[in-house]
Amino acid sequence: MMRSRIGAGIVAGLIAGVVFGVMMQVMTMPMPHESGMSMPAEGRMPMITMFAEVLRSESLIAGWIYILFSSVMMGGIFGYVLGGRAARIGGGLAWGALYGVLVWVLGALILMPILGGMDAFSPLTMPPMRPVAMTSLVGHVLSGLILGGVFAGLYNPGPATS
Repeated sequence: MMRSRIGAGIVAGLIAGVVFGVMMQVMTMPMPHESGMSMPAEGRMPMITMFAEVLRSESLIAGWIYILFSSVMMGGIFGYVLGGRAARIGGGLAWGALYGVLVWVLGALILMPILGGMDAFSPLTMPPMRPVAMTSLVGHVLSGLILGGVFAGLYNPGPATS
C-alpha cells in the first residue's frame, strides 16, 4: 500500500502501460501510403509503430518508450487529480474507464493525428482507420480500467484526520 497518490498512480500507470503496449504491439493497422490508406494483409503494421513515428522513429523500442513514458505521466496525473475519488475499487474502475476515454479523445483522436501531420479526429473520418480508432478506444478503456483498479489496490490514504 502506498500513501502517495502520485506514486500509486505512477506504478499503476506503468502496469497499465505494459498491458497497453503489448496490445499495441500485437494489433495491426493498415500501412499509410501517399495516396491514402490500404487494407491488404501484407500492407499492415503493428499499431505500436504509430507511437514510434511520433518520435520520428520506426523502432519498436521507441514505441515502447513513448507508451511507457506516457503511461507513467498519465498515471501520475490520474493519482493527483482523481486519487481521492479512485481510492476504492468501484471508484477506481469507474474513473479509470472514463479517464481511458478522455485519454483516447485527447491522445488518439487529437494529439497523435496532429503530430502525424493529419487533422484532429482524422482516424474517425478515414474509413480504413475507423476500425483502428475503435480498437484503440477499447485498448484505452481497458488500460484505464487497469490503471484505476491497480491504483485502488495500491493507494492507502491513511487514517482520516480532522
